Amino acid sequence: MTPTTRRAFLAAAASPPWLLEAAPRPPNIVLIITDDQGYGDLSLHGNPHLKTPHLDRIGREGVQFTQFQVTPVCSPTRAGLLTGRYNYRTGVVDTYLGRSMMYPDEVTLAELLRDGGYRTGLFGKWHLGDNYPLRAIDQGFETVLCHKGGGIGQPSDPPGNSYFDPVLQENGREVRLKGYCTDIFFERALEFIEDNRGGPFFAYIATNAPHTPLEVAEELVAPFRAQGLDETTARVYGMVRNIDDNVGRLLAHLKRLDLEQDTLVVFLTDNGPQQRRYNARMRGLKGSVYQGGIRVPLFLRWPRLFQAGVTVEALAAQIDLVPTLLEACGLRPPRGLNLDGRSLLGLAAGREVVWPERTLFVQWHRGDAPEPFRNAAVRTSRYKLVDGKELYDLVNDPGEEHDMAGAQPKTVAALRAAYERWFRDVSSTRGYAPPRIWLGTDFENPVTLTRQDWRGPKASWEPGGLGHWEVEVRRKGRYDIRLRMPPAPADGVARFRLNNVTLEVPVKQGATECVFRAVELEPGPGRAEPVLVFGDTEVGAHYVDVLRL
Repeated sequence: MTPTTRRAFLAAAASPPWLLEAAPRPPNIVLIITDDQGYGDLSLHGNPHLKTPHLDRIGREGVQFTQFQVTPVCSPTRAGLLTGRYNYRTGVVDTYLGRSMMYPDEVTLAELLRDGGYRTGLFGKWHLGDNYPLRAIDQGFETVLCHKGGGIGQPSDPPGNSYFDPVLQENGREVRLKGYCTDIFFERALEFIEDNRGGPFFAYIATNAPHTPLEVAEELVAPFRAQGLDETTARVYGMVRNIDDNVGRLLAHLKRLDLEQDTLVVFLTDNGPQQRRYNARMRGLKGSVYQGGIRVPLFLRWPRLFQAGVTVEALAAQIDLVPTLLEACGLRPPRGLNLDGRSLLGLAAGREVVWPERTLFVQWHRGDAPEPFRNAAVRTSRYKLVDGKELYDLVNDPGEEHDMAGAQPKTVAALRAAYERWFRDVSSTRGYAPPRIWLGTDFENPVTLTRQDWRGPKASWEPGGLGHWEVEVRRKGRYDIRLRMPPAPADGVARFRLNNVTLEVPVKQGATECVFRAVELEPGPGRAEPVLVFGDTEVGAHYVDVLRL
């Protein structure tokens, strides 16, 4: 089918009844988001080596948004996707070291749909907090099978965890499952869909593939090696091929259950590719605010309502999906919930809608708080300002090769002013102090603190890292506090401090843990600080388990 292009224009706003007439029942929703899969990692977008027939099918049989952008890295994209708000409002500024935890008072899409009568399930990557009250199971998802942190094998995992037979979190309980992670996540999602076929349901399938480490079956890599591709690209493409195969299983499952017409399938990726490969001639990679880092596919397929083979050129972003899906489900955001996004539903359904010019903002860099204009972009339908100083005309220069800032100072000034207003606004929402991990609740006991979320100037994932956790003791009582670490290189001491409690015990060479027994803790906020001292060297514990007795 020849694609039809829809350009946004000004018209009378459509009223809700048109949707209800076309869709007599709220749609089921399946939202698929992959990790580090770039815009060019689809055969639909011209990839010369990789075939993705099932992902392409979602786009060809639905609506493709051609000017859709996200943030340059995963946690900020996911925070915006699930709240409809810029991530700087939510507490999420980065991907690790305590900067990817979302405040629990943020209202998620899962909470809104659950309260609207949907059954909700997450399968794969959450990456917005590993501990109560920040977990997916605390934030509206009733059925959860996920990995911790930003990816399998990161410091929040048990040592040695792998994409094969991984240790995962099932509704807050640690389990080891057989198989390959992507296959497992899709298989559980298919079970969830079948169990809730009476609907409506929301299945959020968030793969950790093709994120590093590039662990994938050799038979999936071999065909790409045979094309002469380098090992990294061959592995990435093998992982994407596996995702595509699973999407094919999903689409067949919906058809077999007679759910195809009434299920809205959404596909997007969280940022551009991490490694250099085909990226549709765009500049930049993951982490960059150039188009190669932030422009990704968005496909919406809903056979009951959407015409197939449509492309929409309106500027859109991850913050638009919450209002879009709420409208599709006939739900309204609660009073007082301030969303930054706009509903795309009218555009996708081919209705006449009011779509005025808009300005979108994106920023990311390492650090506990954002700095003005650092790795930041301001985007309109035509122009893009990078770092407050480079100006590109994306209509005539989609590759961002020609800086026009010197020729158009008024445009630069206007976009700088818009950015400054936005930066003040999002920064004033709650500031950038991190949310706290709660200790002593019945919802998570024991609590395991990991290097994924520790903070401080010496915090890192390296062996010599030293950090702390911002916590809140929710209940007065006695606690066992266990420090776990690699084998001690020498005799030394372990210290632990939290508010008015300071403890110390000896550590023998070769020890891998030590325990502070029956520690009396008072309720309130504080900073958990474990330190291992070996001579003149101070390092942190890799895990701290806090058990309320």
